[in-house]
Amino acid sequence: MRYLHTMVRVNDLDASLVFYRDLLGMAELDRRESPAGRYTLVFMAAPADVDRATADRSPELELTYNWDGPNDGDSQPYTEGRNFGHLAYEVQDIYGMCEHLMAAGIIINRPPRDGRMAFVRSPDGISIELLQAGDALPTQEPWASMPNTGSW
Repeated sequence: MRYLHTMVRVNDLDASLVFYRDLLGMAELDRRESPAGRYTLVFMAAPADVDRATADRSPELELTYNWDGPNDGDSQPYTEGRNFGHLAYEVQDIYGMCEHLMAAGIIINRPPRDGRMAFVRSPDGISIELLQAGDALPTQEPWASMPNTGSW
């Protein structure tokens, strides 16, 4: 067995692409549209995983956009599933990434107080864990004293 991808359903494909592609820096590897099924699939990879994902299709994030919204007869947006935890990505500078996301209006739900870990949410409420590559960075303000906001 080997890991292939994680699929998340998104309510607004454009907003999700801004978050994953433009803000987190992920690359769009493939896009498949199914007019008969009325959905779009967008396969993404973290920058350091692009070569491997292109070669063997893993690891990837699959964004699934159903053109007509949730297929359960309910017009409400998707909410987080009870069995879904979070996606995790390693970053080279956790403080820099959090500053970049905050400047774009993203709430840092769990700030990187320890110089190692932070949590944010995508436009669809998907919890994203950001982990510092290598050793934790020395603690610094404003992160060290920043409280949690919301849930992750």
